[in-house]
Amino acid sequence: MKRKDFLSLSAKAAMFLGLPLSLSAKEELEEKIFLQSQKKSKGSAFALTAPKIAKVNVGIIGCGNRGQVLVQMFDWLVKNNKADVVAVSDLKKDKTDKLNSHLQKVHGKTAKAYYGGPNEWKKLVDRDDIDLLIIATPWEMHTPMSLYGMEKGKHVACEVPIAYTLEDCWKLIETAERTQKHCMMMENCCFNGEELWVLNMINQGVFGDLTHAEGAYIHDLRKHLLHDTYYEDQWRIKHHLNKDGNFYTTHGLGPISQYMDIGRGDTYDHVVSMSSREKSLSDAAKKANINKFSNVKCGDMNTTMIKTKLGKTIMLQFDVHSGRPYDRLNTVVGTKAVHEGYPSKLYINEDELAWWGHNWLDDKKYKEYRDKYNHPLWAKLKAQISDNSVGHGGMDFVMIYRLVKCLNEGLPLDINVYDSVLWSSITPLSELSVAQNSNSVKVPDFTGGTWENKNTSEMLRDI
Repeated sequence: MKRKDFLSLSAKAAMFLGLPLSLSAKEELEEKIFLQSQKKSKGSAFALTAPKIAKVNVGIIGCGNRGQVLVQMFDWLVKNNKADVVAVSDLKKDKTDKLNSHLQKVHGKTAKAYYGGPNEWKKLVDRDDIDLLIIATPWEMHTPMSLYGMEKGKHVACEVPIAYTLEDCWKLIETAERTQKHCMMMENCCFNGEELWVLNMINQGVFGDLTHAEGAYIHDLRKHLLHDTYYEDQWRIKHHLNKDGNFYTTHGLGPISQYMDIGRGDTYDHVVSMSSREKSLSDAAKKANINKFSNVKCGDMNTTMIKTKLGKTIMLQFDVHSGRPYDRLNTVVGTKAVHEGYPSKLYINEDELAWWGHNWLDDKKYKEYRDKYNHPLWAKLKAQISDNSVGHGGMDFVMIYRLVKCLNEGLPLDINVYDSVLWSSITPLSELSVAQNSNSVKVPDFTGGTWENKNTSEMLRDI
């Protein structure tokens, strides 16, 4: 792309790219945007392996809602001497105390706690006895903490999204490639039973060739967003006041990308995004007399379309404002089968030319497919999954189990830094498209061209 193609971009575009808005000259702004578009990666962190770690020492940063769940996912691994939680950090002592009370009750010991100041977490990262950082903090801290962790020689597993500006996406790529440390975004939906069942059917040829998929994060969060303390300092709703786009892409997009071998033979080419008007969240704020949140910029529903290099299409939706049932869609369309989630249903295209009988499988036939193609990982971990229903029905445990197992055995992680960055990059790209009246926006190649190689996915290798 040539520099002249950027001359029409405004200062608004810089915000979505993660660039400072205080630039004094238009030419300087345009030059920075142009230079960022020319960034390249080496692809040297794909299928990254690291020396085996017999017992993974873990440090957890962020002991709020998510951190309290994640620490429980390590219980079985700690009991079986595969991992140990040695340090925890949060701004507030009561949160580290709560996490440590769980460790004391289950394991008879506590972790070293760091709390009180905004930089206490760095003392945890600076320790020499930590192999893996778990980051479960507000979004704006995900990239800085991940970068600092890798620079200090730690492997990193970060909550979603791992970045929400393009500049941060590139920083993560550069640092992971230079340090050769694992940097994984913990997209738990990739490890859910339904999604792994669909993935297994796709890998076994049940769906034929994939053409289209749909994913979403549709979740009525009005009560949580407006609550005084559910999100510390109400950090999450602040994103909705100043930006408009798809802020939570990866629950739908992560599994779809694995279905479509994104990064392993195909990748995203361009994005088109539009948002509906905003009404539901501001109405809820007014009804609750919370006037400071009465002006919301993010639309109630964002719909983002993605086209891949090989011509597949993806529809991705985001709505946390409206009163409606939870849904991730999880729709996959192939030449031989179709799946839709919530509730899960399956169609098998047995007669391509038939114009009658296009019905979802009945309960009996559906169960036959569910049993036959149940992912072997879920079959193997059936007992542990049933004991960890607190972690989103078991998928949180499967995710942590796989993460620790790969580190124990020196295997590539199921989700690498390129996956993490690519899935997260759709947020700033969607914002840029919405701001430009839903113009098409090209997706950068974060992989250095390695996506063109039809590699066997490292997902769930050596179960």
